[in-house]
Amino acid sequence: MKPDDPLLKILACPLDKGPLHLLAEEAEQEEALYNPRLRRRYPILDGIPQLLPSSGEQVPDDEHEELLKRMAP
Repeated sequence: MKPDDPLLKILACPLDKGPLHLLAEEAEQEEALYNPRLRRRYPILDGIPQLLPSSGEQVPDDEHEELLKRMAP
């Protein structure tokens, strides 16, 4: 998934229905969508976002801070 993908504008968190942020693939992390309000990360597997509430994972406080830095413009 690319940052300018129009699909990103309509995808929403299954829990709070708010927007999600794309986290690009990095050394140890796979591509994912992130909800900073609930601190939940949803994986993208084979280009398909896994947006079931049960597929999201809670992000610890220290990792949340790092993700916020990556998302800042």
